[in-house]
Amino acid sequence: MQVVVSSFYKFVPIAEPHVLVGCLKTQAGAHGLKGTILVAPEGLNGTVSGPPAAVRAFHALLRADPRFADLASKDAVAAAHPFLRLKVRLKREIITLRRPEADPLRHAGRYVRPEDWNSLIQSPDVVLLDTRNGYEVAAGTFQGAIDPGIAHFTEWPEAVARTLEHARGRRIAMFCTGGIRCEKASAYLRAHGFRDVYQLEGGILAYLARVPREESLWRGKCFVFDARGAVDEATEFIGSGADDTSSPDTAASGPAGEAP
Repeated sequence: MQVVVSSFYKFVPIAEPHVLVGCLKTQAGAHGLKGTILVAPEGLNGTVSGPPAAVRAFHALLRADPRFADLASKDAVAAAHPFLRLKVRLKREIITLRRPEADPLRHAGRYVRPEDWNSLIQSPDVVLLDTRNGYEVAAGTFQGAIDPGIAHFTEWPEAVARTLEHARGRRIAMFCTGGIRCEKASAYLRAHGFRDVYQLEGGILAYLARVPREESLWRGKCFVFDARGAVDEATEFIGSGADDTSSPDTAASGPAGEAP
């Protein structure tokens, strides 16, 4: 059975996240979806899989809520469900960093469309930074990217102190799987005095979906947190909702293509 794997996130204040957890659990379950959805006071982050019509119907329900009217997703075709079950969880953060100053609604970096990414990262004054964990970087990355040498995203502040102090006056371009880690990683940098910070809109997943293989500067595979293990240029991506930008988050069945 062919299914669609859809990753999405949205930073937006949610006054009663526990209420949204109940609603999403009911709606996603009614459509037979599997995957993981995280809800927190700061927003929503998920990756689900299901028949194409079911995924479309679920997205329509989400976007009927004014808070998620412009929710973007990254969708790819898979031969079978990469998740065992549906999990909808209430969390403190939708991507864990534990640094309240890293607020994407106040400090996020400038978004760079996948189609414009090559031009940016080939500029000699740009420092290219991979924000992902070491085992993800080992599977694939952009040529010339700095590996921050972290095992968990919560180590990001230490990685910044270790690898970026020399780059305060330069342009910094960063990327992650689906975009959500860069939201907080860039916000952390800007909150700590880095001014010229850019992030790949929609992350690696959007880049693989929208940049022709012959023009791609990506090398290797993109690790994902589900049973697929990894995706690359050969993965069949499909037109996604809203503005075609977005991403899972827990090891065996994580949301927005990102690590917890």
